[in-house]
Amino acid sequence: MQLGGKQKVIDYRVSILPTLFGEKIVLRLLDSDKLMLDLTKLGFEPESLEQWDRQISKPYGMVLVTGPTGSGKTNTLYSSISKLNTADVNIMTAEDPVEFNFAGINQVQMKEQIGLNFAAALRSFLRQDPNIILVGEIRDFETAEIAIKASLTGHLVLSTLHTNDAPSTINRLMNMGVEPFLVATSVNIICAQRLVRRICANCKQPDPHQLPTEALLKVGFTEEEVKRGIVLKKGAGCEVCGGRGYKGRVGLYEVLEMSETLKDMILTGASAIELREQAQKEGMITLRRSGCRKVLDGVTTIEEIVRETVL
Repeated sequence: MQLGGKQKVIDYRVSILPTLFGEKIVLRLLDSDKLMLDLTKLGFEPESLEQWDRQISKPYGMVLVTGPTGSGKTNTLYSSISKLNTADVNIMTAEDPVEFNFAGINQVQMKEQIGLNFAAALRSFLRQDPNIILVGEIRDFETAEIAIKASLTGHLVLSTLHTNDAPSTINRLMNMGVEPFLVATSVNIICAQRLVRRICANCKQPDPHQLPTEALLKVGFTEEEVKRGIVLKKGAGCEVCGGRGYKGRVGLYEVLEMSETLKDMILTGASAIELREQAQKEGMITLRRSGCRKVLDGVTTIEEIVRETVL
């Protein structure tokens, strides 16, 4: 297609749905030139990024990314395997669909019509001497079981799940039928994420409507932050952002690194709420806190983090 006088290739993922008064169409634009593969620029807090780097560098175990459709999970996984992609590392991926092609990575497109699903691909991968395996999504017990066994037999396995936050991923796996001891021994780290809009850098300015103290505390800011003074920012709207006040997006990240205490709690049947409380005691930054820190840095607005996260 022609863009700004230049010829460029853009892939589309098209979904068409017949409705009462015509067809509804959604296009997902896949522009390889805009694909950001630098983990430091996605939106991770420094502490969370340090934990993530430490766990994806391990030779075996399971690394999970969770969140709703369109929250940037694939980009986080691609960024992670790009960092690990060297000539002496055999990386194999099972994807549905393969969104971007990478040199040096063995990517396999799923095809249900011939029986090539995530579980079948995983079985074949184990005979291909892989070091790192990426599974597009864990959808059922069979896929979860094979992925966990692969992570326990000397492979680093990266995958995604659909859960609302990081701690509830543990219960989701067990609800699928995975034994608690397998979850506790295989999972290294879980990252829940959301995408929020960035304030346009060209027209960023202090927001004249500053919130009262009570409202700021309700959003999730600490008393110390409120006492220091919080200057909210907003985009005034300009030609660069089309008058919207936002330009681009940034990730909010909740990273749960498995500790010995958390593993013991999983073995004793702890609930997602109990796991969440313990993880926060150990320093886990929640999605809402990740958002609050980005508001303090003038990256996004309170409206955006309230829309995407809960306390």
